[in-house]
Amino acid sequence: MKRIVSLLSAVLLAGITAMAQQRPPAISSPDVHPDHSITFRYFSRNAKQVMVSGEFLKAPVAMTKDTSGIWSVTVPPVKPDIYPYSFTVDSVQLADPSNTYIFANERFKRSIVDVPGDQPLVHSLQNVPHGKISYRYYKSGTLGTTRQLLVYTPPGFDPNGKTRYPVLYLIHGGSDTEETWTKVGRANLIADNLMAQGKAKPMLIVMPYGNVRPAPMPDFTKDMVNDIVPFIESNFPVIKESKGRAVAGFSVGGGQTLNIGLTNPDKFAYVCSYAPYTATDEFRKNFADWSPDAAQMNKQLKLFTISVGTEDFLYEPVKQNIAYFQEKKLPVKSYIVPGGHTWMNCKQYLATTLQEVFK
Repeated sequence: MKRIVSLLSAVLLAGITAMAQQRPPAISSPDVHPDHSITFRYFSRNAKQVMVSGEFLKAPVAMTKDTSGIWSVTVPPVKPDIYPYSFTVDSVQLADPSNTYIFANERFKRSIVDVPGDQPLVHSLQNVPHGKISYRYYKSGTLGTTRQLLVYTPPGFDPNGKTRYPVLYLIHGGSDTEETWTKVGRANLIADNLMAQGKAKPMLIVMPYGNVRPAPMPDFTKDMVNDIVPFIESNFPVIKESKGRAVAGFSVGGGQTLNIGLTNPDKFAYVCSYAPYTATDEFRKNFADWSPDAAQMNKQLKLFTISVGTEDFLYEPVKQNIAYFQEKKLPVKSYIVPGGHTWMNCKQYLATTLQEVFK
């Protein structure tokens, strides 16, 4: 009997040892250092090549493997901001398995690294009063389904108070989600910080899910006007006039912003488009043979802006959009900044908008 027990113990010990050998070691990745350099790590005993790619790098960087199977690399100091990145393991793109901070997107899964500044950045968590984010569901009669949106309410918000707040309707990019504006764009923290500094008016920020596939894209304009705005105005103490409504968005959401705002200037007094993608049937339908009453729209629009980066792949089309609206005698204000089609730029665009709307 003792021999059997000893044999079972030996087998169990061998099994535990084998499992321990197969279990990946606990690693930390990414590690941001005081000089803003970053160390990335990935575990694989069998991989032949591991690369790290990110919007802070000009080209992918190779990682090196130690004897335990941990691949690592430290990249030079990076300008403080929030950046997406990924690993390529033997030609397969992966998010960093050691990092729970994931880019909110429907097509690709990248990780996020936050490089803090020596001084607090506009999107950083600061010691100021904070608003709240709530997840709400509304019935879309336009699309025939129930859909989700996020609502940011400012510090001190009282749903039963007498104050009526203006609303910014904020639309994400084409393959992003309603969460991208908070998880990557930090819209809530930017609003908190600017309101605390007295640079932005207290407001609600409504972040709907803008992708309406497989339904035709034009349906989102109807969804916004006929379903989202009425839902907000029925459930929150907000201003129910155009002077209390703004619409803004990035990329595909920037194109949707133009479609929504400029075809409904009686409903939205503030229209702010970020690097808009406008190669859509809806945009062509709305603006190919457009003859607006410029004098009337100039009275209705309190602010109309278009922003884009000089390295953005949409830079030339966006410049053409700006010129087109200027030819129509609309008061479009353009913001041309360095950088590409990135959420780093998008946070800048939003920070500018929050300081200009509802003034």
